[in-house]
Amino acid sequence: MASNKPAPEAPSPFTADGIGGPERTWEEWNPTAESIRPVRGKHRVAKQRGLARSSTVLGVGVIAAVGAGGMATAQSKPPVSISLPDSIADNLPDAKSLPGVGAFMSEDAEDAEAAPLAAAPITSAGITSAEAEQGTTDAGEALRARILQQAEQQQASADAEAKAAEEKAAAEKAADEAKKQQDEAEAKAKAKIAAEKKAAKEAAEKKAEEERLAKLRASYTLPASSYTITSTYGQSGAMWSSGQHTGLDFAGAAGSPLKAVHSGTITSAGWSGSYGYRTVLQLDDGTEVWYAHQSSIDVSVGQKVSTGETIGRMGATGNVTGVHLHLEVHTAGGSALNPMAWLNSKGLNV
Repeated sequence: MASNKPAPEAPSPFTADGIGGPERTWEEWNPTAESIRPVRGKHRVAKQRGLARSSTVLGVGVIAAVGAGGMATAQSKPPVSISLPDSIADNLPDAKSLPGVGAFMSEDAEDAEAAPLAAAPITSAGITSAEAEQGTTDAGEALRARILQQAEQQQASADAEAKAAEEKAAAEKAADEAKKQQDEAEAKAKAKIAAEKKAAKEAAEKKAEEERLAKLRASYTLPASSYTITSTYGQSGAMWSSGQHTGLDFAGAAGSPLKAVHSGTITSAGWSGSYGYRTVLQLDDGTEVWYAHQSSIDVSVGQKVSTGETIGRMGATGNVTGVHLHLEVHTAGGSALNPMAWLNSKGLNV
């Protein structure tokens, strides 16, 4: 700071030789709030002119700039060196004594620790310690990087949520499809089981019916061994007084044996008008079997007969046009039944 030589002093009107009067003595000026406050009214302090005023203002500006921690220094410009003559630098007031400046010049430890932060470039505001460690010095670039990072994080989060939603939807769809297939498989299995049960039931019923018919066949038999069916039950014609045939006709050789279809009791045996010689066999359940147009009768009323026992002979007595057996079946109440259907129900194929 004192490298420059002092400027030559101008002659003063008050010199020691007495030309200008007695020599004036200069004292150190310490500006205070009272001394620099302008006085209103008539008594105004004359404005100081010359090098002293300029030097003082310049020194205050320098001290203020230095006390502010270099805030006036632009980051993009190199610092400017300021040098003052020794005569002026020695006479500068203490910066701490200046009103409003001392507050910036605190000697406390906290201010000393905060000084490096105050000296930091203005553009470093908003930079985190992690970014500073990474070498980031531009606040705008750091803000931009953080915004981009946040955007990437948000996009990644949105992508993750979308992916999770897709995976969830796919899992739900797969679960639904699996459940649908399982339900179909279970339905098919149930249907198969039901069909098997039905088939088994039908087979069991069929077997039971066959066994029943087999037993019936063992206890029932056809009335003739060699025959030809010539007229069936319900057939219409003028040959019958009622206009319809009431029995089943077995045509065969005259004198061939007629057998009892089932065990029972003979309730009628003899002549019966248009039926010729007729025999009535009553079964244990009350059903009556009529044998008509016989040439002869081999049993009597009240006689017990067994299945297949001969009860008479085939003939052509009564209202007939040829040799045959006219067979009728009646319920215990007297109603007529279809002889062919009745014989079939007993396991016999006519």
